[in-house]
Amino acid sequence: MTSNLAADSLTLYGETFASRVLLGTSRYPSLQSLSDSIAAAKPGMVTVALRRQMNADTAEAGFFDLLKRHGVPLLPNTAGCQSVAEAVTTAQMAREVFETDWIKLELIGDDYTLQPDPIGLVEAAAKLVKDGFKVLPYCTEDLVIGRRLLDAGCEALMPWGAPIGTGKGVVNPYGLRVLRERLPDVPLIVDAGLGVPSHACQVMEWGFDGVLLNTAVSQATHPPVMARAFAQAAEAGRSAYLAGPMAERDSAQASTPVVGMPFWHHAGGSA
Repeated sequence: MTSNLAADSLTLYGETFASRVLLGTSRYPSLQSLSDSIAAAKPGMVTVALRRQMNADTAEAGFFDLLKRHGVPLLPNTAGCQSVAEAVTTAQMAREVFETDWIKLELIGDDYTLQPDPIGLVEAAAKLVKDGFKVLPYCTEDLVIGRRLLDAGCEALMPWGAPIGTGKGVVNPYGLRVLRERLPDVPLIVDAGLGVPSHACQVMEWGFDGVLLNTAVSQATHPPVMARAFAQAAEAGRSAYLAGPMAERDSAQASTPVVGMPFWHHAGGSA
């Protein structure tokens, strides 16, 4: 078991990452808070939104220098895009700016729930894969859409647990677990909707390969402390999954043997 844990690592598109936690970089109260959170979580990748970071009203001097100092692989995303053309163009710009073929593909189809546009997502993914990108698509837990994304050339999926920024945890456990069961060999990273470390631990216990966090950490009272808590929870959940949890039962079963107990404790006995 110890050797299994030591050898266990997150692998995406043939590349291995040091952690199964991915961390977003937006909405932190300060650059120092972001830096401390990255140091606390030790994430495998950090996500950056090109459109937000290039906005002069929200960009902070030193942001990119901070990310370079930590040396964590970057995962640019297409946050805010609402059309295939917009998502593809943003991804291509991100590749030039961040010098990476990795992209977290976001294509929003509804302004209220921020639910991904499933049809446009598949089309955009196919275009980006053909263009040489390593695409991590943000999608719902829909199994059919997941398969279409895999057919388009994606080698991993990032299904949501709940709508972005809600902190509700997994709102459709059945759908998410079916996705895991039906796609046993596909890396699946739960992205969006997780609010507390127990949510991360739960999905990792189900066999998911990683979690991506942003609001749950950046909007916590103490982001670095929460970042570390999520990292510990994800590690605990993964270890529990590898350990093989006991089967759930509908009735009680004694954990101590009956042999050697006084005869009056046996069924039908009397003192």
